[in-house]
Amino acid sequence: MTVALMWETRAAEGRGAELLAWVREQALNPEPLRRETFRAPQDRVLVITWWDAPYDAGIPELPDPDPELVTRTVHRWRFEAVADGGG
Repeated sequence: MTVALMWETRAAEGRGAELLAWVREQALNPEPLRRETFRAPQDRVLVITWWDAPYDAGIPELPDPDPELVTRTVHRWRFEAVADGGG
């Protein structure tokens, strides 16, 4: 089964580049099958990681950054892959 973890937050005013750099420095052990980092207006940062694991597996997640670096708490979601098509 493939599980995707999503991690998203918004940087404090003027600190978007710093938050993005912080996210990129965060190592996960073990490493995921795939990891992608995105940014959006208002200094939002999103990281999606993919894992070959059961839905409820203990998978490493990115930590919370220092509260001064963000405007709100981190949002986290977990999804499992489903087959496309055919009902």
